[in-house]
Amino acid sequence: MTTHTRYNPKSAWIMTALLTALAMINFLDKIVIGMVAVPLIAELHLSPAEFGLVAGSFFWLFSVSAILVGFLANRFPTRWILLAMGVSWAVLQLPQAFASSAVALLVCRVVLGAAEGPSFPTSVHAIFKWFPDRHRNLPVAIINQGAAMGMILAGLAIPLITKHWGWRMNFFLLTAIGVVWSVLWLCFGREGTLDDAPRAPGAAAATKVKTKAEAEAAGVPDAQRQPYLRMLTDRSVLCVFLLCFAAYWLLGQTITWLPTWFENGLGFSGVTAGRCFALVILAIAMGNIGLSWLSQRMLNGGATSRQARVQLICVAMIVAALLLIALMLVDLSAAAKVVLYAVAGALPAVCLSVTPALLAEMVPTAQRASMVAINTAVASLGAAISPGVMGRIVQAYGSGTSHAYEIGFVVGAALMIGVSLCALRWLHPARAQHALKDAAAAVTA
Repeated sequence: MTTHTRYNPKSAWIMTALLTALAMINFLDKIVIGMVAVPLIAELHLSPAEFGLVAGSFFWLFSVSAILVGFLANRFPTRWILLAMGVSWAVLQLPQAFASSAVALLVCRVVLGAAEGPSFPTSVHAIFKWFPDRHRNLPVAIINQGAAMGMILAGLAIPLITKHWGWRMNFFLLTAIGVVWSVLWLCFGREGTLDDAPRAPGAAAATKVKTKAEAEAAGVPDAQRQPYLRMLTDRSVLCVFLLCFAAYWLLGQTITWLPTWFENGLGFSGVTAGRCFALVILAIAMGNIGLSWLSQRMLNGGATSRQARVQLICVAMIVAALLLIALMLVDLSAAAKVVLYAVAGALPAVCLSVTPALLAEMVPTAQRASMVAINTAVASLGAAISPGVMGRIVQAYGSGTSHAYEIGFVVGAALMIGVSLCALRWLHPARAQHALKDAAAAVTA
């Protein structure tokens, strides 16, 4: 039976819907700290630099846990791994609701970040078990829209909840939402049926009935395992890591500092700042899904992966960077700055939807989960560092001026331009795929 005869679109899209909901919860958990920043900073008496440290701490163990669970996902069913995540997230909201100091909140965010780190790579690995290669861009983009929905919902609801019941109530509601998703996943979550569905330990040898040539003729990806050092030092793989690092850098700034910029820098009220944040995220979601659709259409129209994925990402990032630089250099009204940031933020988000498919092209299926996890781990360091960098910039230039935040955005813009130029020069998926296969063949010869 080939990959195509086992592709079940109905079941695949049901799993996509459930994983999209999980991504929504994941980003509600991430963004809540930024959305309650103003009252939280006031109550706990934090400086901008201290708040940046607390916000960035979410990603301190994010990378480590992403890698560890990524290796587990190579061998164990993602259904149970994802269920464990959902339950743990729900439980870990409660200590945050009762936190009474910066240290207590920091510890809570570090532990929650460790629990949430594996979410995206595990979800991608799980959904790739339901979709063949040329159908993978769109479902990953849709899962990423769960993140956008979470941030839009946060922008609209959290300021109102905070206004009426205080900032701590948000964490109690997140506990309830996590419990509901866990029950739904337990009832309806299933494992994929394509070529890399999990097998019991020891079953691999019994199921190796095809040679490499037979597997390729049947349309099944080559399962030859390769040394991780060889994969991690490949120039194309490293370029993927750098692109995602830059995208996460901007994401970290957005979810942590954008509401505060709107409120303290641009002078909006808390509720209006939340609505502006929701509009920015809506623009990001539309840009992400649109560019991911364009990438998939280009692939189906005969474009190479380098054209439809690599070049598209790099052009989007460079244009976004130029817009962020213009944000600082051009004299604009507060409303115009919101619109310009929305357009700039909408472009790089496609990177997070398309790069998992890029990696899946280049690495063996049997090691896909761990490689996507390593990519997420490296990339998330950007989100771990950028809030602290922004906090120091804001503290140095004054949290009440828009210019301070705009300087921070330009730092991310310079990073995006640099990594995009590297990728345009060295990221060649087809070459990397052949080079890695040749290296594996040389080892086994």
